[in-house]
Amino acid sequence: MNEIASALAGKFVVFDGPDGSGKSTQMKRFMQWCREQGLVVKEVREPGGTAIGEQIRQVLLDPVNEGMTIQCEMLLYMASRAQLVEQEIVPALSRGELVVADRFVSATLAYQGAAGGLPTKWIQQVAEVAVSGHWPDITLILDVDDVTAASRLNPLLDRMELKGREFHRRVREGFLEQARLMPDLYCVIDSSQDADAVETAVQNAILKQFCTEIPQK
Repeated sequence: MNEIASALAGKFVVFDGPDGSGKSTQMKRFMQWCREQGLVVKEVREPGGTAIGEQIRQVLLDPVNEGMTIQCEMLLYMASRAQLVEQEIVPALSRGELVVADRFVSATLAYQGAAGGLPTKWIQQVAEVAVSGHWPDITLILDVDDVTAASRLNPLLDRMELKGREFHRRVREGFLEQARLMPDLYCVIDSSQDADAVETAVQNAILKQFCTEIPQK
């Protein structure tokens, strides 16, 4: 196992950011790079990632549920997360695998907190129960302006993506504020660049976080 693999084994990395930030594409590229280093990678997504979580995901993202309250929304996300942590994340970390998550508590703080209006304190209190102490080692925020983000979205939008431009502006600010408050645990990546440049930025951020000396490419 090389230096990168040794440094990342048993770590928990989250990719997050506004809808249309390109995080899913970059997450796939990152996992491929990690596997090339010899790592066993466990991929999880939110909401979902378990049989129970996928049922919750259907309820959360179905446009027919437009009357859902923000409190209900937050609790459903946390319920899916709690199942995912216990059933998938904790066992994978115990096996020494690299866990890579598509969204985590950072998303709830941005969407239901900064944009939805729920107090951060409430979200953090419920999150403590949901994650049971298993917090990410680093959260990568793929940041992009709202115009670029909107141009990247699938025309068949889900319930969260349909919330409008002002809502998504607040979401972006929520992510950036988290990074400002917790610079040791967050890294903001400019995802308005071309995909190759963003991929390099992601790799450099990971190497800086976990490797004492950045290997020469």
